[in-house]
Amino acid sequence: MMKWIAAPIAALFTTAAADQPAPSSSMTVHQAPWNPVAPYITAGQDEPGYRSWYLAAPSRAAEVKSFNDYLLSAQVGGIVPTWQLLRTATSWQECGAQPFEVPPTSEWPHMVQTLRYIRDYVIPTVGPVEPVSVYRNPSLNVCAGGAPESAHKSDSAVDLVPLNPIDRVTLMRTLCGAHSAHGAPYNAGLGFYAYLRFHIDSTKYRRWNMDPAVAAECPPIVHPEDVASVGQPLPQQPPVSGSLPAITAAPASTIAQPPVTAVKTPERGLPHP
Repeated sequence: MMKWIAAPIAALFTTAAADQPAPSSSMTVHQAPWNPVAPYITAGQDEPGYRSWYLAAPSRAAEVKSFNDYLLSAQVGGIVPTWQLLRTATSWQECGAQPFEVPPTSEWPHMVQTLRYIRDYVIPTVGPVEPVSVYRNPSLNVCAGGAPESAHKSDSAVDLVPLNPIDRVTLMRTLCGAHSAHGAPYNAGLGFYAYLRFHIDSTKYRRWNMDPAVAAECPPIVHPEDVASVGQPLPQQPPVSGSLPAITAAPASTIAQPPVTAVKTPERGLPHP
């Protein structure tokens, strides 16, 4: 019954498996795996959910392929798996929206510079990352509590989580240092939300939602005219315990991460660029 995983679709559904570490003593200790995506991704917006969405409408195969081909032609394919760039909002179910959506072709150029910045200064700084929210159509943006001129509406923004273990303060300090040094030429926006979730766009050079622990060394740089494009902090999430093997970015036509069943984090009603 799985004959649909044939070319050219098969390459979209390649999943990598990770070996589990052996116990260090005779007593087995059960530790939850490091899964920083869990607070933000529900069943339906994970890998199996993507497969279901992809197959639910015949037109989606051509739409996804066109988007993937565009990224490759712009030399930004494979920085993160293409299917993850189709995730909409964390609150997609609550809003009665689709878990994935191919943005309008008119918005595709806005993603190019954002992916370049992720490739050049995010991944080299904190390691591999996973997109948890990207394009939001205008209706979904309103329902999800997005800022009026959110960069997500123009497919310029990507909300990410790091896949290598890191604490929130170190994440902020590391990304802010790179942003201060290199963000301006990319018009890169950098913002922080719940626990390890952070925002990158290429709409305008700005920074917001810094924790007090790093605000002195990495102060926010949001000007009054930028208020409509940034949001307020989301509620803090508890740390996720465990460990995760290092994962490298996959080609644009592959799925590099194993499926996860996640707990939803609130999004609706909270301004979010």
